Amino acid sequence: MKKSILALPLVAVFFMTSCTDDDPVTIINEEELITTVELELTNSTDATNVVLFKSVDIDGEGPDDPVITITGTVNTNSTYLGEVRFLNESIAPSEDITEEVIEESNEHEVFYITSVNELTITKTDVDNNGNPLGVVTSFQTGAVGTGTLTVVLRHEPTKPNDNTLSGAGGETDAEVTFTFEVE
Repeated sequence: MKKSILALPLVAVFFMTSCTDDDPVTIINEEELITTVELELTNSTDATNVVLFKSVDIDGEGPDDPVITITGTVNTNSTYLGEVRFLNESIAPSEDITEEVIEESNEHEVFYITSVNELTITKTDVDNNGNPLGVVTSFQTGAVGTGTLTVVLRHEPTKPNDNTLSGAGGETDAEVTFTFEVE
């Protein structure tokens, strides 16, 4: 009986020291709601020539279609500086998700898919490992033409990749398609 009484405090001490709150906490990176995608193109030789492509889908994956607006004219044989922004405008004030994309650049990449002939898009920014990110780009236009431009934000793509969605893998955080006219 004496042995079991002495063993009880030792067992209690063992359990108190083995169950501490020092264990690492796993933080789950919750997916942000992206309601708005804006792509702004500024002509490198004429700063007054700014083209804004904007897609707003306040209900996210709800039944309402996104509202797409395009202001400005893309000129032939020109170079444009492109900047894409991802926003959550379902809350006030709106949240700029682009900041998170840049902060977590190793876990994100923006892809541009176009059917426009003579349009070359080059990602000019990189993540912390030197891989393309795609928030900042260069658009080089050629002749007059019309087609589509799809902007896709991927989460946790394989990096480096072959600059295709199928080669990159990951999950799509946002995807919008614009009509793209070069005049």
